[in-house]
Amino acid sequence: MKWPDALQEIIDEFKEIEDQFEKLEILMDFSTEVDELPTSDWNDETLVKGCQSVAHVKIDINDGKVWLKSAADAKMVQGLQGILTIAINGNGVNEVLALTPEFAEEAGILNSLTPSRSNGFRTMFDMIQLMVRRSQ
Repeated sequence: MKWPDALQEIIDEFKEIEDQFEKLEILMDFSTEVDELPTSDWNDETLVKGCQSVAHVKIDINDGKVWLKSAADAKMVQGLQGILTIAINGNGVNEVLALTPEFAEEAGILNSLTPSRSNGFRTMFDMIQLMVRRSQ
């Protein structure tokens, strides 16, 4: 699949890394890319159910562009959210809905995670997609 340029850069960066621990370190570095959702906005609707950590996501659509705000209690999960922020923020609804979680597989990110963290990522991705669909 042809990914947006910013996402392709992330995929290429992860593909160059062979050491699993180094991949996890890079993943955690992406936690700084999050447009942070303040804890005062955390609620049952923003909670990612099924995630091993406490994670929250919220979608706003302004002028046809999608914006993700998120936060988590684990830096690794927040790193995944940071990558999703790069993939989503400022893109149109149709572009966001065309994304699939396969980019994380192609990059080898999910292989570095425990099965529960990998499942949590997919749950978070699906929740974001559902939020975008409902906001149309």
